[in-house]
Amino acid sequence: MDSAETLVLGSYFGLMAVLSLFGAHRYALVCLYYRNRRNVQGRPERRFERLPTVTVQLPVYNERFVVGQLLDAICALRYPRELLQIQILDDSTDETAAVLERLVGQKRAAGEPVQYVRRRIRKGFKAGALQAGLGKATGDLIAIFDADFTPDPDFLERLVHYFTDPAVGMVQARWAFRNRGDSLLTRVQAMLLDGHFVFEHGARARSGLFFNFNGTAGILRRSMIEDSGGWQHDTLTEDTDLSYRAQLRGWKFVYAPHVEAPSELPTDMASFQIQQYRWAKGLVQTGLKLLPGMFRSHLPARVKREAAFHLSANIAYPLMLVMALLILPSMLTRHGSLEGRLLWLDLPAFLMTFCSLSSFYTLAQSESGRGGALRHVWLIPAVVANGIGLAISNSQAVLGALLGIRSEFQRTAKYTADGTVAARARRTYRPRGGWRVWANLLATGYFAACLGTAVHIGHWLGLPVILLFLAGFSYAGTKMLVESRLRGGPVLQPADRPTST
Repeated sequence: MDSAETLVLGSYFGLMAVLSLFGAHRYALVCLYYRNRRNVQGRPERRFERLPTVTVQLPVYNERFVVGQLLDAICALRYPRELLQIQILDDSTDETAAVLERLVGQKRAAGEPVQYVRRRIRKGFKAGALQAGLGKATGDLIAIFDADFTPDPDFLERLVHYFTDPAVGMVQARWAFRNRGDSLLTRVQAMLLDGHFVFEHGARARSGLFFNFNGTAGILRRSMIEDSGGWQHDTLTEDTDLSYRAQLRGWKFVYAPHVEAPSELPTDMASFQIQQYRWAKGLVQTGLKLLPGMFRSHLPARVKREAAFHLSANIAYPLMLVMALLILPSMLTRHGSLEGRLLWLDLPAFLMTFCSLSSFYTLAQSESGRGGALRHVWLIPAVVANGIGLAISNSQAVLGALLGIRSEFQRTAKYTADGTVAARARRTYRPRGGWRVWANLLATGYFAACLGTAVHIGHWLGLPVILLFLAGFSYAGTKMLVESRLRGGPVLQPADRPTST
């Protein structure tokens, strides 16, 4: 082999080895979860004799189709009204403001303690809204719900008593999904988030590692927010940023998986990709911001190590994308110079990644009480393919974070469960795929060429990987294209372009 061929194969197998480490980390989380099963969070050991004051904050931005059900659910919370404040933090630029003014008037007339906080300038996005609301909040505890959440009436009753421990700064409930069975996309998203809430949150909380408030369906101690520097908007994941700052200050976080808060999953591919872009970029931004100081701290090495894995996990996306682009040249190099040798290296790496995903997400379904793990194996190829379909968008997110490029906080559109209203909401709010459509379709063409080449030269062990990449990019690209056409108008819109903040 010449130096170019050596570089291609070295890079390809090097990237494959690094990505296998992320697979091994999934196994480590599963082991931590089961090894510390005795540390599962139970009910609060003590109860308040006198309940604390609670402010429920509802950050809203152009959510006119769901704010009614949100406000109904929050006003149905069982908690003494003299101790409760409900804040609607409205940054909307459409008819949502008019809808909210009418609804707030009705709720106030019915005796509900609702405060309407309207910002004309969306400075700081969600973090800015939360910080602005904090200045007008009357509660010692702050509960936060995004617009698509409809908590059960006993939500506050079940969680506030954890704060009898003065060291507790945050209690996070588990998300449930009203529309998890609506489509293949929602089933996949539910499976991905179940893995997060079961094994990531579960393992970290049980073993004394840092974990994060998820931005909604949780309660925070006001003094913890203030002690940790308040809500800051220099990352796209203000919730994770605050979580790490608070835990670095010594605050204790509690995960209560037995309390669920129903919510809504994105129903279209573009909304899903935009949401994942925001989370991917925000986690890397938080890592760049906080990990250096964390590494210099006196925290145990295992806490620092897990924090590094958590906040850098999305770096796997650009690595996977580069490895994917090297599939074709590596195939041709091995066929021409090595007569097919080294094929055996593909299989272990594929199995490490695929099997770790399979066990991680199917066992999470079992732990969630959704039947045995084998019942859900059929969804794993779709889970992997959807992850691949995120590779281009999330790679841009990671690179943007690493380069310090600022971008707008793009909300995830919410539609409600009502079929007629949901159809109107999709026409109004569903984002178009923009550049992501063409990037995924271009990648589809590349992997179609890879597939043809693999069959032609007999690279049979490489076919599973190639087929997964082909399925992932083609599904993401065609689904966004079809959804954009259904909404009408051009696929690309001005809002798709990065915006400085």
